[in-house]
Amino acid sequence: MQLQCPHCQKTNRIPDERLGDDPVCGACAKPILSGVHPVGAQGLTALQSQSAIPVIVDFWAPWCGPCVGFAPTFAAAAQKFGGQLVFVKVDTEANQDLGARYNIRSIPTLAVFKGTSELGRVSGALPPRQLDELIQRVLQGGQV
Repeated sequence: MQLQCPHCQKTNRIPDERLGDDPVCGACAKPILSGVHPVGAQGLTALQSQSAIPVIVDFWAPWCGPCVGFAPTFAAAAQKFGGQLVFVKVDTEANQDLGARYNIRSIPTLAVFKGTSELGRVSGALPPRQLDELIQRVLQGGQV
């Protein structure tokens, strides 16, 4: 799998089986799994199957005003909680198969996965405080 470092934007090649080892960027040596990662079907599947920590997915589209408005909130949460959760963005316009596979009916939709099991989802752009509360529930082992 190739993931772009959220800190320096360099692309890093990471074997799927090493995702659970908290990989660092080869260029800047910062943790790759902190920050927001745009992924497609292969990237999401690999993260779900290999990540030891929960994966929170923002299903969005570039033409969606609320999605674009929510992006800075999601990015700020990724900086705050990076390493405790993996923050992922899936462009449902470019990855319509993923939108169909996960039955995404409105965007933005946040879905949280532990392995391949979905812990829950929330539709709509959340304000920062509500997103923080959702993440805290996930970190405490609760449902979304």
